[in-house]
Amino acid sequence: MKKTPKQIAAIICIILLVLLYIATLAVSLLDFPGSERLFGACLLATVGLPILLWIYIWLYGKYTGKSTIAEASTEKKKSRED
Repeated sequence: MKKTPKQIAAIICIILLVLLYIATLAVSLLDFPGSERLFGACLLATVGLPILLWIYIWLYGKYTGKSTIAEASTEKKKSRED
């Protein structure tokens, strides 16, 4: 079964999030110089990575002209207004 670019991006995002959770846990338990900044960066990346994936999926849908999950809520609003 062939994977689409959206599926590949989602799988990569899931793997990166799991690694970020592990890194965040490790940094929170260890005490070394600069661990506060690294912990903050891990938390920021944990929030930012899914947002970047959503933007990628939304742009992919706009570029290809296909409907995506990222724009499903806006289509429902438009159909209610009509």
